[in-house]
Amino acid sequence: MKNRSIVAIFYLIGLTFLSLGISLIILADLGAGAWDAMYVGLNNLFGLSVGAWVFIVGILLIFINALLLRERIDISAVIPVVTVGFLIDFWLLFVFANYQAPILPIRFAMLVGGIAVIAVGIACYLQSKIARNPMDTLMMAIQTLTGKSMAVSKTMMELGVLVIAFILGGPIGLGTIFVTLMIGPMIQFFYRPVTKLRERLCNESVLL
Repeated sequence: MKNRSIVAIFYLIGLTFLSLGISLIILADLGAGAWDAMYVGLNNLFGLSVGAWVFIVGILLIFINALLLRERIDISAVIPVVTVGFLIDFWLLFVFANYQAPILPIRFAMLVGGIAVIAVGIACYLQSKIARNPMDTLMMAIQTLTGKSMAVSKTMMELGVLVIAFILGGPIGLGTIFVTLMIGPMIQFFYRPVTKLRERLCNESVLL
């Protein structure tokens, strides 16, 4: 029971860090990752908060994934969607409500820092199998339908979302390139020490 609680804490900390990193990248205003650029584009065009669009798109993806994979609707996927959507709004609308765009070097530091925080967050929530992110499930659905590798499937998905973000007028720029190139290696960099910490706290290496 203790170990399950520890892993659940890692999961929640991971989602908190993920939402903070996304918020920092958006606030840096140098370009965001494909999904986040799409959420901002939807926010600019149709109103509602960025977090609300995270929730709306996430719920739609849950149903789309079920149709593509011909599986039952994954109700547990609502957990990361609601949590991340709420936390992004918490950071953007409350914590950073009076944010003033700083000079370029600070904005660049926010961009890089945001990517690092996202990587730590993903490394934390990957310690658990509590609830799968619907974007990850979509990648698996594309892999199943196309027969391509996971890397190719993820690239196809990201490019498709990037096109949508561009059409919506989302913030695509230098930051988008940085997120695309750096996020994978940084997740790999943080995953091992985070896993060792979780194993030390749980005295085991078995995930939930």
